[in-house]
Amino acid sequence: MRGPEPGPEPTMEGDVLDTLEALGYKGPLLEEQALIKAAEGGLASPEFSELCVWLGSQIKSLCNLEESITSAGRDDLESFQLEISGFLKEMVCPYSVLISGDIKDRLKKKDDCLKLLLFLSTELQALQIIQNKKCKNSQLDKNSEIYQEVQAICDTLGVPKSTTSDIPLMLSQVESKVKDILSKVQKNHVGKPLLKIDLNLEQAEQLERINDALSCEYECRRRMLMKRLDVTVQSFGWSDRAKVKTDDIARIYQPKRYALSPKTTITLAHLLAAREDLSKIIRTSSGSSREKTACAINKVGFSFSTVENEFITSCLMFLWILIHFS
Repeated sequence: MRGPEPGPEPTMEGDVLDTLEALGYKGPLLEEQALIKAAEGGLASPEFSELCVWLGSQIKSLCNLEESITSAGRDDLESFQLEISGFLKEMVCPYSVLISGDIKDRLKKKDDCLKLLLFLSTELQALQIIQNKKCKNSQLDKNSEIYQEVQAICDTLGVPKSTTSDIPLMLSQVESKVKDILSKVQKNHVGKPLLKIDLNLEQAEQLERINDALSCEYECRRRMLMKRLDVTVQSFGWSDRAKVKTDDIARIYQPKRYALSPKTTITLAHLLAAREDLSKIIRTSSGSSREKTACAINKVGFSFSTVENEFITSCLMFLWILIHFS
């Protein structure tokens, strides 16, 4: 049983045309016959020379090269040939026929001219791929968490919205805006940072692990407190008088309850942004503090047993937490 007939082998002309089309070339050499004719004419063909100049300028714009292929050299074919040879040597061209031998004998054959175009076009294609990968690393999807966080900073500072999601560019704008704002306030307006050393990568990763461990511990405690709060509020519905108020209690309690989350929002960024005043110890039961925290509940006297007092005090404490911290 015979297999499928093999198709025609790809030619160098076809490879060059495919690559030029992929690069977005819009010149006159996108037709195979025109390309062959230009390659046969070599440097004497204006279309061939223009294509070499275009490929050289595109490559030079994407990488730091000392050599270049300029249109000024086309008036003197030998100088133009020297420009191309220097450009190819700097790019470490693997085709020895293009960079060695008598300068006047190079690019005399059609295949050598096609090799030049193929090398330049494929090198340009590779450089564009590398450039696109770099752009993707710096430009994130606008739905990503990182972009949204940076955009929130820009919105807070009043930085104009960027048309792209280039994170380094946005952070540069944020830095400039912050410096401008700080220049208009007193030197001690922000305060000194609590963390006075610059973290290296290893220290930052270690702090992240410590924060993750603490977050797990605090989440466990938060869930316990929230569960106790739910049970406490449910206990108020045991009495006959409270049973008729079940809907009213739920309407007031549930929105505040659902606003509470067991997940902590503290990150390493909070540590970096913390100021020295955060480390000050403030008495929670001092006279000045109680002036702002005292309420009518504290003035109610109870004459219950010790167990009942502990239970009621616990209920009042959780209600106070719910009201003042949600």
